[in-house]
Amino acid sequence: MELDKNVENLLEKYFEAATTVAEEETLRTYFAQESVATHLEQYRPMFSYFSKAKEEQYTKQVPLNTRRNFNYKWISVAAVAVLFLGIYFGPEKYQDYQDRKKAELAYQQTKEALNLLAVNFGKGTEKITYLKEFEATTSKIYNDN
Repeated sequence: MELDKNVENLLEKYFEAATTVAEEETLRTYFAQESVATHLEQYRPMFSYFSKAKEEQYTKQVPLNTRRNFNYKWISVAAVAVLFLGIYFGPEKYQDYQDRKKAELAYQQTKEALNLLAVNFGKGTEKITYLKEFEATTSKIYNDN
């Protein structure tokens, strides 16, 4: 009975990851024997698996030379090709970019000018309504006489 209580305490420590190697070995030997308390029987497969897994070994040959032979000449050839393509197509792309910027600036300036023109036309139409009223009044005066 005291051994079962000791095993229960060791199990608590084991699940909290606070056991030493010697205490874990005590648990393995306890669960390897035939007489295990019935309430602790559920832990037996776990510890028997750990004992079997400890004996397993990897039998395949591990290759030691894992380094690839990489040809650095091709990297330098690719870098030179990219450099030449940049030199060849670079000025043309830059000029296209500059042309787009100029066109966008011209568009913005034209838009501002047309907005100012629209505002002034709005003011002019207000003055025309006053002029029409003045003309209607003067025509009444001259037609009445």
